[in-house]
Amino acid sequence: MQTNLADFIKGTADGDQAESILRSCVHCGFCTATCPTYQLLGDELDGPRGRIYLIKQVLEGVPATAKTQQHLDRCLTCRNCESTCPSGVQYGRLLDIGRKVVDRQVQRPLRQRVARAALAELLPRRWIFSPAMKAGQALRPLLPAALKQKVGKRTAPTAWPGRAHAHRMLVLDGCVQPSMAPNINAAAARVLDSLGVQLVVAPKAGCCGALRHHLDEQEAALADIRRNIDAWWPYVEGVDGGGAAVEGILMTASGCGVMVKDYGHLLAQDPAYADKAARISALTLDLSETLARFEPELRARLAGRQGPRVAYHPPCTLQHGQKIRGSVERLLGLAGVDVKLCQDSHLCCGSAGTYSVLQPALSTQLRDRKIANLEATGAQEIVSANIGCQSHLQGGTDLPVRHWIEVIDQALAAQPVPKAA
Repeated sequence: MQTNLADFIKGTADGDQAESILRSCVHCGFCTATCPTYQLLGDELDGPRGRIYLIKQVLEGVPATAKTQQHLDRCLTCRNCESTCPSGVQYGRLLDIGRKVVDRQVQRPLRQRVARAALAELLPRRWIFSPAMKAGQALRPLLPAALKQKVGKRTAPTAWPGRAHAHRMLVLDGCVQPSMAPNINAAAARVLDSLGVQLVVAPKAGCCGALRHHLDEQEAALADIRRNIDAWWPYVEGVDGGGAAVEGILMTASGCGVMVKDYGHLLAQDPAYADKAARISALTLDLSETLARFEPELRARLAGRQGPRVAYHPPCTLQHGQKIRGSVERLLGLAGVDVKLCQDSHLCCGSAGTYSVLQPALSTQLRDRKIANLEATGAQEIVSANIGCQSHLQGGTDLPVRHWIEVIDQALAAQPVPKAA
């Protein structure tokens, strides 16, 4: 695709990147066939190819409009198009650049500005979100149906293992997961503890930055990223006082994982943080990548076990963002679980971070379609790998929805624990 960037962005880091991405697109349209919003709306401008043209026009100097902004807002950033694209177009990065430029040119209506600002300020701050979630859970029976779907039932936290091990990994608590599903990281810690790995939480680490980044609060997102790097660095260098340097940074939420793996790119122009950010990204692993290293031990521990039938929903941030496919299914299979993928398992469930709040109609349509396909598998429960997907799906079904690591934790708890060497 030929480009002629306008002077305001030509020669900048964003401009050079955007031009490279645009030139890699051959506008074949394969991406359109797997775009969830195009499937719902049937509008070329609500598919990746159309959005690429809109971004190209804006970067070449055509003034953005409210309609331009609306079409970009409707994108889930699921990156299914990247998995489909034969040319390897980095659509997600182009979209970030396009949204940033468009939001500078087009002022949103007051209601949108207030909603987006509230989400950007409240969700990443655990000291605000946690009490609010607890209050919502206490009052859940009285809440309107739409809000009740966003507020899951309260679950009591379970025990975190207290043993120290020579092998250590950091784990990110994040912002909303500790309040909405406190047992995910505890289950991961117990499973890894049984395999001789200690999970450590850095107290000063917080939101990964994805929430603000996708709300176009770019500088605030970079501040979140730098804070996390500062919080993790003593553990990376082994000077935190707890033992040897950590061997990795574990992500139990795939939405956080895809963001942290991108730290090196996002801070590549920051001389003070570029090298550290690249190191953090290189150390970051999804939970399924970590447990894959222990498949022989898990197979031996769980041999002969028969588990339930579960429907697995692979989050977009895992299968499209991180390009990790098949790992979770294989690990659940070791526990004797009958894992079913539903029809159109490659399509987004409609959660997409704050999308379910900002685009409720489209989000609900995608969720209801996904739920129908998941329930059609005849599964006894639904599992996923991202807190946003879990919460969103649970709001539309009576089947229990939980993180896949909780199934592995439950299976191991039913088996004899091997004696420590």
